[in-house]
Amino acid sequence: MLFTRKCIWIAGSSGNLGAEICSHIPVETYELLKTDLDVDITDLKTVTQFMDMHRPEVVINCAGFTDPEACEQDMVSAYKVNALGARNLATAARKIGAKIIYISTDDVFAGLNTSTLTEFDTPTPMSVYGKSKLAGENLVRELNPKHLIIRSSWVYGSAHGTFIGKLLKEIQTSSVIQVPNDQISSPTSARALAGFVVSLLESTEYGIYHAACEGSCTRYEFARTFLEMAGFKDITVEAGLLEKLGKASEVRCTLLRNLMMEMTGIYRMPHWKDALQEYVDSRGWEGLNLEN
Repeated sequence: MLFTRKCIWIAGSSGNLGAEICSHIPVETYELLKTDLDVDITDLKTVTQFMDMHRPEVVINCAGFTDPEACEQDMVSAYKVNALGARNLATAARKIGAKIIYISTDDVFAGLNTSTLTEFDTPTPMSVYGKSKLAGENLVRELNPKHLIIRSSWVYGSAHGTFIGKLLKEIQTSSVIQVPNDQISSPTSARALAGFVVSLLESTEYGIYHAACEGSCTRYEFARTFLEMAGFKDITVEAGLLEKLGKASEVRCTLLRNLMMEMTGIYRMPHWKDALQEYVDSRGWEGLNLEN
């Protein structure tokens, strides 16, 4: 009997999370369709044609316009990618009976208090980025009953384009850096998050799941911990306050509780320090090579 591998489409496969998901999926079991800018998810006709041609069983939407500042400056593009793109993928997936997994963010919450936030708390986004991602969530929920919406926080992967990437760039020109002490959340490695996403491929679970690493810290603590683990011993990290710099809008506290995971028992995210240590170990830093 001929064994046919299930087909998985990863939209946004070259990003931090998309690349990690691709590396986690066993190719002997699944056929991977990896796309990025080569398939325009904001064009419904293009998405539908691609979906009809390849007929994946699962669509993982990692594509997104994720730069908060850029989203504020270009609302149309933010909603076009984060909401319209999500709508197109959800609609086309439903047409062929496919499951869709939509990667969302803690920015769907305002970040104004220190209490934990579960999947049952009402989102109140303040930024264009958060509002566009919530719009994407709502469209996915409304248009495809076979959906999973995954919210995470402070996701980092390869050094480029993430908080860690910015740190590495800054320490190349300065031995003293300032990092906000009034932003609080749960740093989550793309590797840890990818492990959860891949576990959902064969799951019959649907709905919204929070998937942040356990524990929380400030950006300042995150930076210090990373630089110490990575062996950058000559860098001084100073705590700064965004409010004093006139950036009160960037002061946030979002503590996601993975309540659905706790209730269903389907997965357990690692502590953020353990995930960070694994990340550092896997990249081979010892304060020597900033290009790795």
